[in-house]
Amino acid sequence: MRILLVEDDPGVAEALTQALRRNGYQVCRAATAAAALDAHADAELLLLDMGLPDRDGLWVCQEVRKVSAVPIVALTARRAERAVVAALRAGVDDYVTKPYSLDVLLARVEAVLRRATPAATPPAADLGVELLAESREVRTADGVVALTAKEFELLRALVRTPGRPVSRAALMEEVWDTTWVGASRTLDVHVAGLRGKLGAALVIETVRGIGYRVVPER
Repeated sequence: MRILLVEDDPGVAEALTQALRRNGYQVCRAATAAAALDAHADAELLLLDMGLPDRDGLWVCQEVRKVSAVPIVALTARRAERAVVAALRAGVDDYVTKPYSLDVLLARVEAVLRRATPAATPPAADLGVELLAESREVRTADGVVALTAKEFELLRALVRTPGRPVSRAALMEEVWDTTWVGASRTLDVHVAGLRGKLGAALVIETVRGIGYRVVPER
């Protein structure tokens, strides 16, 4: 997944670049509005600082929206309601105010990318299972397995990007609508429940320091 990070502060840009790369993203950087417009065509998401040295981030967003629907997450210190409204009307998909937690930012990035990705369940041939949304069941080679509502939502979040880690923060935000670190034990319990019910039908790996991922059949 390719991210264009548009940030003029070298220290902030380097810290974010390293964090994103640790979480499996490819990162290209731009420090000005002009450079962002030159580089955005190959990106799958823009992380856009709204206070750039040559032009305002709103202008960048408006120009990008003339030619592309690429997801845009705005990074800004502007907290006033009118600033948020202006950014959303210019076409940003999410708005993260500074100072922000890295876990929260990563969760927002993943949530925006998931919304931009077709919601269809990956085919059974890729994963060895089929999700049955209406009944909250999973069909495996050995039969049908019933899941709780949260187990099903968690599995659906994991299988959307087979082989790629999904962070703990992103899973907590999507399934439980929270990024409170104290609630993450709930996530571990539900992953253990899925592993117990699915057995060898679907491997859910722990990715140390990040979260979890499902492993497609080889």
